[in-house]
Amino acid sequence: MAVYILSYLSMKLTNLIPFFGILLMLLIVETGAVLFAPLMKSAGITAFEDPTSLTDPVIFIVIMLAFTLFLLVLIRANHLKLISAVIGLSIWLTFVYIFQALVFPLLSDPLLGLGLAVLLGALASLLLYRYPEWYVIDGLGLLLGAGVAAIFGVSLGLLPVLLLLLLLAVYDAISVYRTKHMIALAEGVIGLKTPILFVVPKKRDYSFIRDGVGDLGGDGERGAFIIGMGDLIMPSILVVSAAVFLPATLPLGLNLPALGAMAGSVVGLAVLLWFVNTGKPQAGLPPLNGGTILGFLLGCAATGAWAWLTLL
Repeated sequence: MAVYILSYLSMKLTNLIPFFGILLMLLIVETGAVLFAPLMKSAGITAFEDPTSLTDPVIFIVIMLAFTLFLLVLIRANHLKLISAVIGLSIWLTFVYIFQALVFPLLSDPLLGLGLAVLLGALASLLLYRYPEWYVIDGLGLLLGAGVAAIFGVSLGLLPVLLLLLLLAVYDAISVYRTKHMIALAEGVIGLKTPILFVVPKKRDYSFIRDGVGDLGGDGERGAFIIGMGDLIMPSILVVSAAVFLPATLPLGLNLPALGAMAGSVVGLAVLLWFVNTGKPQAGLPPLNGGTILGFLLGCAATGAWAWLTLL
């Protein structure tokens, strides 16, 4: 009996290891984004001019919907190479912004810094597309996710971020459970092995290049867990915004509302992973964004940091 119990516990622990890996990646993206935030501000890299504008989240949603529709049209028309080119260009441009912020404090010549950022961005993008193994995708994905979250976190104040996360959670639920177009988009993109997701293997000998992840809409066993890059980026935006727009009272420029947002995102991700274990595709942003917002509000309640509400 003891042998069977130990075997069962070992099996359950093996299944939990990928889950802990995803949780760790979320914390890395959030922490990295907070550290990147001052660099983005110093380099003048922002997505919106007015961080208090409530129209910015709407603009964000409209652009995202237009890009999603564009990709779905290309998938239906089977223009796979064009999809790879569009996504590759987007990834390269994002890397350029991130590397530009990193080299900005080191080089006095802005033109030289931009040139170096362009070169580093090209090398990172080339590595992703020439060798899209899971650890390459995850490693550079963490850098990409932290950089994007930092850019939007310093660009959006607390109210706009809260509005954005609420709108995205509703949209994600509709696109996965009702229209199901997000599943079609994910299958089309993953079929190209496009590096815009995080891949966590279930087995040691797993290869994303060789094995892929299987059919997202089916009930068969897949070789790896996957989670969209956006699912880790969106909660991180609120963490960064709280760290930037509220006084820092903790190490790394954090404060209790930002820390509460991080804790809430971890709880939300744990809930998501619990449902993902059923083998069916799940909308990630409702539990993730919901947990992050709740943790942030609890942090505000604990410290009395409600000054941002005066913008209503």
